[in-house]
Amino acid sequence: FETGSGQQSVTGVEVSDDANSYWRIRGKNDDICQRGTPVKCGQAIRLTHVNTGKNLHTHHFQSPLSNNQEVSAFGDDGEGDDLDIWTVQCSGTHWEREDAVRFKHIGTDVFLSITGEQYGHPIRGQREVHGMSSPNHHNYWMAMEGVFIKPTMDPAKHDEL
Repeated sequence: FETGSGQQSVTGVEVSDDANSYWRIRGKNDDICQRGTPVKCGQAIRLTHVNTGKNLHTHHFQSPLSNNQEVSAFGDDGEGDDLDIWTVQCSGTHWEREDAVRFKHIGTDVFLSITGEQYGHPIRGQREVHGMSSPNHHNYWMAMEGVFIKPTMDPAKHDEL
C-alpha cells in the first residue's frame, strides 16, 4: 500500500501471532549486536521486518489517516539509512520480556504509536502505525510472540549447530 512518501506502509493488527508481524532487533549500522545480548534501556536499535527485510523508518511526511508522522518500511535486506534508528525507552537496566516499552525515533524525536485509525481497501482492518511527538498511552509496545534467546555466559559455547 502506497503512502505519502511512496514507501511501504507499516500497519498493526490485533492478533499477536500474525506471521507478518515479526520484527528482528538489530544494532545501529556501525554497532555489532551479538545475538542473545540483552537490549539496554536507552540503546539505539533498528527493527527489521522479518518477511521483507525492510527497516522500521520514519521521516517528515504526514501519515495518511491520523495526520501524524508517517512510519514506513524502508531499505533492502536490512540496510537503509539513519532514519531507521530508534531508542528503546524502558524502566530498569534492560528491556525485559514482559515490559511495555516505547520506541523514540532518533532523527525526528517522535514516538512509535498506534491510535486506532483503520485502512480500507486493500488492507481493510489494519491500523495505521505512525509517529507522535509526545509520550502517551498510544506508544507503549510489548513483545507478544517471538524467539527469545538467553545469553550464554561461556563465550566458548555456541547456540547454533
